[in-house]
Amino acid sequence: MSGTAVVLGVGPGLGMSIAHRFGREGYRVVLVSRSASRHPDYLAALAAAGVQAGSHTADVRDAGSLRAALDEIGRVDVLYYGPASAGISPVPITETSSDDVREAMSWVLPAVDAVGAVLPGMVERGSGGLLFAGGLSSVVPMPPLGNLAVSSAALRNYALTLNAALAGTGVYAGALTIGGLIERGDIHRMMTAQPELLGDLSAHTLDPDGIADAAWELYTKRDRAEEVFNALG
Repeated sequence: MSGTAVVLGVGPGLGMSIAHRFGREGYRVVLVSRSASRHPDYLAALAAAGVQAGSHTADVRDAGSLRAALDEIGRVDVLYYGPASAGISPVPITETSSDDVREAMSWVLPAVDAVGAVLPGMVERGSGGLLFAGGLSSVVPMPPLGNLAVSSAALRNYALTLNAALAGTGVYAGALTIGGLIERGDIHRMMTAQPELLGDLSAHTLDPDGIADAAWELYTKRDRAEEVFNALG
C-alpha cells in the first residue's frame, strides 16, 4: 500500500477518475463530498476495480467540518482539491462587485484550510503531494466569467506558489488548469441534456481519465508545476 489519497469534492467525472488512478497505484482512497448519497455507488465501483476506499461527508466551506473529516482520516499522503463552485453564477468582469468575488473565493479558501491540516505532516515525513483543479480562466482572459476568473486565478497562484515554496522538501504541489466540459461530470451531464439550448458541445469535452493520468504524472515526475487542458479552442 502506497499511502492514503484524499479526494476532496468527489464527483462522477474527474474526482472518480483521480480516485481510480491513484487507487490503481496502490493508494487507499478516501472520498469527501457534501452529500453521502452517491458514496455507496462510488465505493462499489472502486471496490470492483480492486481499490481500497472509504468516504466522509463534509462541506469544504465549513472549516470545522472539513478539519474534522481530515483529522478522522489521519495521515494523508496525497490531497486532491477539486470541488466545483456549484451555485455561484458567473458575473461579467465589468459588472463584478467585491461581494461577487468574495462569494467566488468561498471555494478557494477551503483549499488553504485543507493544506493547513495536512501539510505539516507531509513536510515532517518528507513526502506527499497536493493537487488542485481549477479553471482555464486563470490563464486565459474570459470576461464573462468575471468573479470566477478571479477565484480561479487565486487558486492557481496558490498552487504554483506552494510548488516553489516546497522545493527540496519532498512534498509536491501542482495545478490542473482545465478548460472544457469534463465527460461524465455533473456539469457535462446537465449541459448535454439540453442541446437545443446550448448547441453541440462534443468538441469541447475532456476525458477525465486523461486528466487523472496527467495528475499522476505531475505528482510522480515533479518536473513542472502545472498541466493545462484546453478544449475551448
